[in-house]
Amino acid sequence: MPTSRYWPLLLALLGFGLFSAASQWRASIPVLLEPVVEGRVVIAAPVLLVLFGGDRFLAANLETMRLAATGVDFGQVDTGYLIRAQQEVARLNPCHEDNYYLANGLLTWGGADREGSEVLRRASACRFWDELPPFFYGFNKFFFERDVETAASYLEEAALRATANAAGFRKFAIMLKAEQIQDEQLAVDFLQAEHDQTTDPKLKAMLAKRVKRLQGLVVLRDAQRRYEALTGKPLTEPGQLIEHGLLAAFPEDPLNLGYELIDGRIVLKKLKVAGVEDR
Repeated sequence: MPTSRYWPLLLALLGFGLFSAASQWRASIPVLLEPVVEGRVVIAAPVLLVLFGGDRFLAANLETMRLAATGVDFGQVDTGYLIRAQQEVARLNPCHEDNYYLANGLLTWGGADREGSEVLRRASACRFWDELPPFFYGFNKFFFERDVETAASYLEEAALRATANAAGFRKFAIMLKAEQIQDEQLAVDFLQAEHDQTTDPKLKAMLAKRVKRLQGLVVLRDAQRRYEALTGKPLTEPGQLIEHGLLAAFPEDPLNLGYELIDGRIVLKKLKVAGVEDR
């Protein structure tokens, strides 16, 4: 019979055995119910202000921490809760940096683009030194709503506030405007004018490439019109322009994307991202 000094070891081994058996048994039981994110309470901004002694900045900070910790559960985003909570934080302190970051990441790209963009709009007005809120807002207005005028306006505002990113933001705004011009030669003239008047060397170099690319499109479309007038048939393959002697070679694209024929019309070939380009 084992002496008393071995009893603790035997009890430990027995406990480990029971724990292992219970773990194996629990792992073999299928999960029948999917976890569900329940609705959460959102306290209105005036009530939060009272609770925190009138300190709206403290109230906004603590509410942002709470929504950041509770807005995502079981891998699911509680969008309705986040919309209400982040709008209240924006009322307390529209300048709150974490709040606009979360709004852009979780709301705008989580199916609530208009609500997320409203938080960004408030942040853009409040954070007059920050380039990111107007950039995010402008990008979202174009990407989700195709509101080119508003998008270009906010991108220009982002460029005015920016340092290293100013050229990129301004080029984005200019290209959005250029894409709205249906006549390709007028679009070239517009870009050339923007190129000539800018004093930013980075932006000048960026626009020079776009001007050259668009000039290539003008050459191709002119050759296409001459081909169709000559043959009386629509162009079905860009190589036909070379075969009929209308072009010696295709124009060089400085962006290395090239051109393509879509629905009987030569267009600029764009970089496509799966699941995004058709939005």
